[in-house]
Amino acid sequence: MKPVRVIAITSGKGGVGKTNLSVNIGIALAQMGQRVALLDADMGLANVDILLGMYPKFNLSHVLSGDKTLDEIMLDGPSGLKVIPGASGIQKMAELSTIEQAAVVRAFSEIDQDLDVLLVDTAAGISASVVNFARACQEIIVVVCDEPTSLTDAYAFIKLLNRDYGLSHFHVVTNMVQSIQQGQALFQKLTKVTDHYLDVTLQFEGVVPYDEYLRKSVQKQSPVMVSFPGSKASLAMKTIAGKIDNWPLKSQAGGYIEFFIEKMIQYGSEEYAA
Repeated sequence: MKPVRVIAITSGKGGVGKTNLSVNIGIALAQMGQRVALLDADMGLANVDILLGMYPKFNLSHVLSGDKTLDEIMLDGPSGLKVIPGASGIQKMAELSTIEQAAVVRAFSEIDQDLDVLLVDTAAGISASVVNFARACQEIIVVVCDEPTSLTDAYAFIKLLNRDYGLSHFHVVTNMVQSIQQGQALFQKLTKVTDHYLDVTLQFEGVVPYDEYLRKSVQKQSPVMVSFPGSKASLAMKTIAGKIDNWPLKSQAGGYIEFFIEKMIQYGSEEYAA
């Protein structure tokens, strides 16, 4: 089976523009000819569909209940991006056990032959659900903005995954910054702390500047890559998508959707045993 890039986009805290980044990088990769699916893995407050102006009739809760297959709930987004809607406002979905999370992820075996990239937009924070999704992914992008709490929470998330689960390689994107220099300085602040206290490698993937067109696109419920493709934010996200497209493709088991599923089921078994 062919390798699939499985990438978690996460942040440690909310309000840093993570979901907007996920949507627009997904579109940028699709425009490069990649077959991309975006999983909204925020099981309680899903909002990928809102940013895209979609109103899904079915979502992951229907997959979990066995009423629908993944193919049946998948939506067609801009530029061929496939969207797998999460469940918003359903408390039960926000409190899934890892076994139940694995049941959702297991459904991906149905679609793996059609994908080059699976983006997983996690919830904010460091709940068990977020940690398990991130652990199961092949690559992790951590989004930070220029707020002390954003840096602190990003560090806490990286520390948790490194110390408790042995993950040592993370990608970083700085978002909503005033300049490239400010974005680079922000990354250096984070690496100064991680280099001192943790055994990790942080790879800087780029800067997305603060852009009024991004706010306008959110109001329009149309991604900035579609509404304002020439905007500073769109051009920055195209650059980041280009870097992702050039990451070395892992051909071992870690590159397969199957591996993603097996990891989730393995973590479910650990939780069940505990």
